[in-house]
Amino acid sequence: MAGSMARWFASGTLSVMTLVPAARPFSASVLRKRLVSAAAEAERRGLDALLITPSPDFAYLLGYRPPALERLTCLVVPASAVPRLVVPRLEAPLARHQLDELASDVEVIAWDETDDPFKVVQSLLRTDASRVGVQDQMWARFALRFGAVLDPIELVAAGPTMGALRSVKTPDEVTRLRAAAAADDRAMLAITAERVSGRTEAEVSRRVLELLIEAGHDTADFAIVASGPNAASPHHEPGSRVIEPGDAIVLDIGGTLDGYWSDTTRTAFVGEPPADFVAMYEVLREAQEAACDAVQPGVAAHDVDRAARAIIEDAGYGEQFIHRTGHGIGLELHEEPYVVAGNRAPLQPGHAFSVEPGLYLEARWGARIEDILICTPDGGERLNTTDRRLYLVD
Repeated sequence: MAGSMARWFASGTLSVMTLVPAARPFSASVLRKRLVSAAAEAERRGLDALLITPSPDFAYLLGYRPPALERLTCLVVPASAVPRLVVPRLEAPLARHQLDELASDVEVIAWDETDDPFKVVQSLLRTDASRVGVQDQMWARFALRFGAVLDPIELVAAGPTMGALRSVKTPDEVTRLRAAAAADDRAMLAITAERVSGRTEAEVSRRVLELLIEAGHDTADFAIVASGPNAASPHHEPGSRVIEPGDAIVLDIGGTLDGYWSDTTRTAFVGEPPADFVAMYEVLREAQEAACDAVQPGVAAHDVDRAARAIIEDAGYGEQFIHRTGHGIGLELHEEPYVVAGNRAPLQPGHAFSVEPGLYLEARWGARIEDILICTPDGGERLNTTDRRLYLVD
């Protein structure tokens, strides 16, 4: 559920930057296949080329993340020609080093400070090119400049093309997601075993970030700790509120391991929960279970969302479920496929996504249960294995 927070944590009064280790690289043969698949998918969608600037898409295709600078770095993937990497000359040595064995498959074109890199990219496109896919997270200054230089070529979002490739995870990617989920589970079990009452949300959040690193993550990126009435805010920012007996606590935590994200949510209660909270939580648990059980190849993402939402609506909590049931996960925390009403796209083996219904009663409390699942040929495999019960904590 959570959005990404800064990759740092505070220890006492000292802010400590985390060092982000390089993710274990994929082999050149894997990256070659990805480049070939990207070109083929672009051609299938009527695109003459893809323009990919530093981003998760770039990392997916070339296996590294260059610095995002005001100087243009752009991977040009034609539908039927050799991929070319346009980089500032000062970045060319790094690019060739990072490409390693892939350097024989991707031509590196260095531009000088006095060159116009957008015209360099233009010169690499077919003279009859009419439609080009632009990476979704390209900076506006670059996209606008391409729009002017490449006119009358139509620029469209490259997201559907790249999403079709990236959403289906390979066995190696699933292994990385599984390891990240296991590390997330260890951190969740550790924090729910500690005393949290008498501590502020921010203090507990900082402790979770420490535990994520201790559990094996390369980065600790978010730790939502939402207590009492704050639990009714799905993306609450942990603050100075002191956690007290009688509080529900939503714990949504995650980070990255080997380049791939973790994300899980559990709900805890300080002391003995009242009967009405227990009843609401049981509805949520049944809804999350039903959505997980609905995961099968060929089933529309819409129907997984509906499996959870129907139980919640039947119990009278429909207006308290205010977000989609899930989001894809991989190189990004939120990516395709989205488990949301109206998404009729069928699930495929290799799709990785969250299932995370939540109930939020404004000014009172909230609860959420989130697991990461992989769609397999036989159904859905939960990567998070901790108990989905209501955690009773001190």
